Amino acid sequence: MVAIENGIGGEFKFLIYGRTGWIGGLLGNLCSKQGISYEYGHGRLENRSQLEADIAAVKPTHVFNAAGVTGRPNVDWCESHKVETIRANVIGTLTLADVCREHGLLLINYATGCIFEYDSAHPLGSGKGFLENDKPNFTGSYYSKTKAMVEELLKEYDNVCTLRVRMPISSDLTNPRNFITKISRYEKVVNIPNSMTVLDELLPISIEMAKRNLRGIWNFTNPGIISHNEILELYKKYIDSNFKWSNFTLEEQAKVIVAPRSNNELDASKLSKEFPELLSIKESVIKYVFEPNKRVLEH
Repeated sequence: MVAIENGIGGEFKFLIYGRTGWIGGLLGNLCSKQGISYEYGHGRLENRSQLEADIAAVKPTHVFNAAGVTGRPNVDWCESHKVETIRANVIGTLTLADVCREHGLLLINYATGCIFEYDSAHPLGSGKGFLENDKPNFTGSYYSKTKAMVEELLKEYDNVCTLRVRMPISSDLTNPRNFITKISRYEKVVNIPNSMTVLDELLPISIEMAKRNLRGIWNFTNPGIISHNEILELYKKYIDSNFKWSNFTLEEQAKVIVAPRSNNELDASKLSKEFPELLSIKESVIKYVFEPNKRVLEH
């Protein structure tokens, strides 16, 4: 593999895929704020020649992949669109990784941690989370199945940094992709503790990871777990004192969704060791989401 360099004089130039996506948009905003030069890719991930053209035009030092299919309105879409899901999530991601490797470029790939579920070795509430080298054990949804497949194949690429995002949260409570916004609008919610990713804190860390040329798989979540009810209690405390919700069981939930959902705890100690300032999930949600929104509401 060609040695990865940071460009002339340490200057960075990022090529980002996922212009119309949530994470892709946030990444562009972050680069603008930090004064990092960036451009969005125009090529489709599964089209090698288009990716080659993007790299030739942009001449990036790093590539970020925030593109892919999650389904609208949710991952149930993937159950009835399997070929489209494979094309974007497997063929597209692998093609981009391969093209980047040929050009000596590090690929920061936003993946998912929804490829695990609590089991006898990692029981709910045990505090024992899944590690980066654990084998995925959740194939309940086709989306998760394709993500587990591509993660396994990407292990062979020494130019890829795979970031396992889970139940992403942001300070923008109007965004329908935001996990907090989603569950605040549901008629009923399950109440299961999970690992989650506060994007306001972690996306800047992913940029720093690119600058440090970090590789391999990373559980890209805040340390610890938080339950749906804990989040909604904070929502009631900070955002809407009249807010009410009701719970239902996994069995009841199964009747209104097509594919099962992943519930797990990921061990974030590898990320915490690299970034010791990383806040626990509850601290992060309060600092980056609820406190700022509370202040907005008070004015």
